[in-house]
Amino acid sequence: MPLQAIIVNKNDNVATALRHLESGDTVRIDIGNTTLEIQLTQSIQFGHKFALDDIQAGNTVIKYGEKIGIASSNIIRGQHVHLHNVEGFRGRGDK
Repeated sequence: MPLQAIIVNKNDNVATALRHLESGDTVRIDIGNTTLEIQLTQSIQFGHKFALDDIQAGNTVIKYGEKIGIASSNIIRGQHVHLHNVEGFRGRGDK
């Protein structure tokens, strides 16, 4: 089966979709010697992120081993992670 998503660093709490993924899909992701299975709660567009575990509001979102922002609301495992629920550290430019 072709790769569906990627995790670059073992500390990441989001994965990046490598193709369009549908709500309800179970995505298998290898990180080191571990394989995670995440059932998606929403459709995820190519290049967008989804949560590997629950992320509480106020907690850091980590992608590619880098802290990219703070969860602005509770995010559940398998949920789309984007501007609607993450406040980036660099600022969005619209506030």
